[in-house]
Amino acid sequence: MRVLATLALSFAAAVFGAVLLPGGIWSFWAALTLLCLAVVVLIFRKRLQRRIANLPRRLLLILCAAAVGLLYVRGYQQVICQPVTQQCGDAHSFSATVCEQAIPTDSGGKVTVHLSGYFGAKAVYYGDESVLTLQPGQEISGTAYWQDASVIHGRKVNTFTARGVYVLLYGHDAPTVVADHSRKISYWPQRASAAVQKKVTQIWSDSQTCGFTMAELTGDKSQMDSADIEVMEDVGLAHLFAVSGLHCAFLVTLLGLLIPPRRRWLYALSAAVVLLFYMMMVGCSPSVVRACIMQLFLLAAPICRRDSDGLTSLSAALFILLLCNPFAAASVSLQLSFAATFGLITVSGRLYRPMTAWYQGKNKVFRISLAFVAANISASLGALVFTIPLTAYYFDVFTLISPLSNLLAVPVAGWNFIVGFVTVLLSFLSLPAAKILGWLCYGCVHDILWVCGLLTRLPWHALYTNNVMLKYWLLYCYTMFIGCAGTPDRRRKYAVAAALACVMLICVVRLDTRQYRYGEMCAVAVDVGQGESILLHSGEQTALIDCGSSNRYVDAAKQVEMQLSTMNVSSLSALVVTHYHADHTNGLSRLLRHIPVETMYLPDIEDEYGVKEELLTIAEKYGIIVVFVRELTEVPLGNAALTVYPPVGKGDLNEQGLSAMCKAGDFELLTTGDMAGSTEKALMEQYDLPRVEVLMVSHHGSRYSSDRDFLKAIRPQTAVISVGDNSYGHPSDTAMARLLAAGADIYRTDLGGNILITVSDMD
Repeated sequence: MRVLATLALSFAAAVFGAVLLPGGIWSFWAALTLLCLAVVVLIFRKRLQRRIANLPRRLLLILCAAAVGLLYVRGYQQVICQPVTQQCGDAHSFSATVCEQAIPTDSGGKVTVHLSGYFGAKAVYYGDESVLTLQPGQEISGTAYWQDASVIHGRKVNTFTARGVYVLLYGHDAPTVVADHSRKISYWPQRASAAVQKKVTQIWSDSQTCGFTMAELTGDKSQMDSADIEVMEDVGLAHLFAVSGLHCAFLVTLLGLLIPPRRRWLYALSAAVVLLFYMMMVGCSPSVVRACIMQLFLLAAPICRRDSDGLTSLSAALFILLLCNPFAAASVSLQLSFAATFGLITVSGRLYRPMTAWYQGKNKVFRISLAFVAANISASLGALVFTIPLTAYYFDVFTLISPLSNLLAVPVAGWNFIVGFVTVLLSFLSLPAAKILGWLCYGCVHDILWVCGLLTRLPWHALYTNNVMLKYWLLYCYTMFIGCAGTPDRRRKYAVAAALACVMLICVVRLDTRQYRYGEMCAVAVDVGQGESILLHSGEQTALIDCGSSNRYVDAAKQVEMQLSTMNVSSLSALVVTHYHADHTNGLSRLLRHIPVETMYLPDIEDEYGVKEELLTIAEKYGIIVVFVRELTEVPLGNAALTVYPPVGKGDLNEQGLSAMCKAGDFELLTTGDMAGSTEKALMEQYDLPRVEVLMVSHHGSRYSSDRDFLKAIRPQTAVISVGDNSYGHPSDTAMARLLAAGADIYRTDLGGNILITVSDMD
């Protein structure tokens, strides 16, 4: 069995290297080099055999499998991807088969399809609302613009290719259904998924229970409230909605109750069919594919009279996934799923034994309780060992509270899945009886959310790696524990290492917090991509100006929450909204749910987007004082003073927005939202603006901003531009030239990330 593991892991390592490292001819030459080394090993196998038994064989397996992996990726690109991408950049006719349920979008709908005539290639078709009527199994045709799915707005992305999608089709007209095969047996899993989702909505009228249970049963989180998703992510429980081993183990256990154990072949065959059906029903995500393959290996081992080996089954699952689509190596969910399972296999058992071995008493209740707690904590810690670096890299966060949240919530979530699954099956026979049983799910779901809500109130429940020292702390911890594992076994050294890690963590967090307490005031231009968000902190008070981003891949609220956590700030004394455009406001609804705000300052202008009404509703719900700025308004801010100017321009929302001046001693910082140069001049003419040390450049450096006369009047020493990926040409060369001519040093969030300004001397 370990031979299979060696082959699969070597193949996977090569595929990961070819996919994640910069492309080029290097992979071909690397494969050729590996094959040459394999020939050398074959020639000198007898000498190597004398030194270490089985070494030549193991080296041959590793070198050959790695070479095949590198060549396989290049071959896959040529055979599967290239014929599709060659068509991109123009409008062409297409024919395809719908393979998933359609999903609503802002402009209509989208659906994943298998392209006809292109072996193994999928596409995402975007169209009007008629797309939402399409069903899996229907053959469609039409004309669409073909967009390479690996390059969006000039940026290399792997979101689509990791799913096997190599082209995006933007339909010109409604697609034509040319054939309907939706009732074929191959599409029964998709029909079953739709039926299950329909039953879930019929059983549970409570939106929280309905959304949570649907997410746990099928992995579809579209019905969940965004606040519930956020709180689950904050405490490290997002994995409950990635259909995986827990779900598959329950299905196999339930089947074992129906089929006598002595009928091993029938049980294994039935379990395989059920697992494959369920895997297709929930969408073949990496986590469920991995779990199903591992369960199949577990079922086959006794029939083949072999011992079950977790590492072999895990590596085989990875091999199959990468064989189907090598670009799945770039999938974050695949990496997290396999890293967590690898930790469970290799680390959890070693943690569990010392946790339970110390008690030699005969109290049965205590022994069972100890085993339960130790099993949950060791499993959680084992999964975290290899996932912490990934979450820190991809999401800039690692959750310290995760072992406790898993201990308290995962057992309840397991019962919720069991009861929910049985309830849905029962609903096909008797919906009223299912609704009665569904009250158990109601209790489980609300218990989990209540526990998660309590855990999010704990300080340091999550740490964010915008504190650069935390990355070094992680490196220190891994180095220290690897050193412990590689030295003679003594339990005391692990206790000392853990204590040192805790002390170093406290020092790292405290030292990072102090940089925001240094001096009388600090300002942070938070990197929210193409948007704006500015934090101002002085004394014990913190104000926020705007929170939004037009980049879909940037969560502006999350970025601000991360920065506030790093600053050890738990509430805002003031929130200033310059105007109601999405790139300045679309993160506020989430932020206001998580961060208490004392007073919110808004422009008293018409809003065609409904943002003002939404903010007023949220303010009423959370008891936030709302002030409409119609005149010069002074806002207290610790040792500094924040002056908010009312609208001075006319025209669209950009020109009717608020502007603000933060003053600390002789230091002034000015932000003008998205004003054009004409409105900047109006502000200068209406109010006596002083010379400013820092200018938060208007409208992300638009060519219409930063008027020359305005800059001449305020003479900024430093200009900060909040900007990200955009198609507007921000920041423009003309605006940059005017800023440089005014003598300002320019800093940009797209180049420098979060930008910190500290005022240390107010005299």
